[in-house]
Amino acid sequence: MYKQELTLQNEAGLHARPASLFVRESAKYKSEILVEKDGKEYKAKSIMSILNMGAFKGDRITVKADGPDEREAVEGLAKLVNGKFGE
Repeated sequence: MYKQELTLQNEAGLHARPASLFVRESAKYKSEILVEKDGKEYKAKSIMSILNMGAFKGDRITVKADGPDEREAVEGLAKLVNGKFGE
């Protein structure tokens, strides 16, 4: 398992367009990917799961992946989050 803690820096947090981009990026990888926020885990490849997380600007999340491309998955998602989803 590979994981990384991130802080959401974009204005919208993980809602609507950013959530869609997050799920689309997650789907590129074979590994199982989970996002942890406030002690709860959410499936990164599920738009409903990500939207239900209720993640806003300034929230800290942990992206965890387990599988053959776990490091690439976490780093790809971290790049998306740290790049403010292209805002």
